[in-house]
Amino acid sequence: MTREPDSPLCWLCARPLGRRVERHHTVPKSRGGRVTVDVHPICHRSLHARFTNAELARLGDDVAAVRRDADMAAFLRWIARKPPDFHAPTRKRN
Repeated sequence: MTREPDSPLCWLCARPLGRRVERHHTVPKSRGGRVTVDVHPICHRSLHARFTNAELARLGDDVAAVRRDADMAAFLRWIARKPPDFHAPTRKRN
């Protein structure tokens, strides 16, 4: 996949961002979070499908810890070769 040298990357998957970009609070607003990062819509939905607000607050901006989670690691392997504006339904965890 080619990209412009200065094109912004998704905080979660590190793929180039597409036309649609969402802002993710690394610590949920309901938990006092103010810092936001750019993510693909599918990555944003996957984060909130996998983690509760309490878990996201505990993980904060530690993207490495988020990526180490088994479910997120599987998602990241799956999404790695998809185009920036790829979309698919997101399932909530059981």
